[in-house]
Order: sequence, then C-alpha cells, then structure tokens
Amino acid sequence: MPDRAKGRLTLIVGGARSGKSAHAETLATASPSPWTYIATAQAYDDEMRERIALHRSRRGEGWVTVDAPLDLTGAIEALPDHQPVLIDCLTLWLTNHMLADHDIEAECRRLSDVLSRPRGPWFVVSNEVGLGIVPDNALARRFRDAAGRLNQQVAAVADSVLMMVAGLPLKVK
Repeated sequence: MPDRAKGRLTLIVGGARSGKSAHAETLATASPSPWTYIATAQAYDDEMRERIALHRSRRGEGWVTVDAPLDLTGAIEALPDHQPVLIDCLTLWLTNHMLADHDIEAECRRLSDVLSRPRGPWFVVSNEVGLGIVPDNALARRFRDAAGRLNQQVAAVADSVLMMVAGLPLKVK
C-alpha cells in the first residue's frame, strides 16, 4: 500500500471519450502548479496528431509535458517529490510496448512497482477495454487481456479508483 505521507495515487478508468483525461486534469490542477503531464501517445498519423494537439490546447499555463511512450517508469522515477503528475494513458503505453515486442509482464510489473510509491498526487488514466465483445483476432485479445491485468495491478496499489461514465466519475475504490 502507498505511503500516504508521501503521496496518493488515483487511477481513472473508462471507455473512449468518457471524460477520463479532462477529469484527471481537473483533479491534478486542484494542487498547486507546476503540474507534470506524462504523455504516452505517439503521433503516427494526422488523426493522432490532432488528438494530441487537442489535449495540449486544453492544458494552460503551469503544465510541463514529458513524452514517455516507452520509458514511463524512468520518467516517473525522474520526477521531483510532491509534484502533481498526470499520466495519460496506460493503454497507449501498453500498445507501444506490445508493438515493440517487449516483455509486457515485466514492463507492467516495473510500472506497478513505481506507481506503488507515489511521491505526490499522481493521477493515472487508462482505458477499460474489457466491457465489449471478445475480439475476433489474437492480437486484440492479447491486448484486451494485458490491459485488464495492468489495470488490476495499478488498481491494487492505488489509493482511489474512479470510473468515468458519460463524463461522470464513479468512485470504485
């Protein structure tokens, strides 16, 4: 369990366009700036570049952006103590590792270990991808299963877990 004297970890899960990132930004900015936004997305096409631009435009002064599409653990470890941090998002980070053919279980364990020791108010965004039908191909099933396991690992070490539904946060833990 995290040392609450040093920090708190909040996991925010939900489906696509459920309001996860916007809610996480609201929670993070309740603490004094500067706020660190650790981005895991990679812009491989115009549509993704537009999504990234939208997220950046929504954040105002006081935000520092750190790009960590693969070395999320290293980016978190390099953070100063007591700083509010928003990590967006675990499922993109997981995708990056799967596409690079990395050891997913080892990477997820490393990340969960670092997240179990928050040194400030940390907010982690992740997609809940297991509520739909069983995917029709092996890669999609492997991703869905890995994302579910990762969310469980992070939820286990989190102080609180919120699930976003239609822009509304539901307290899970």
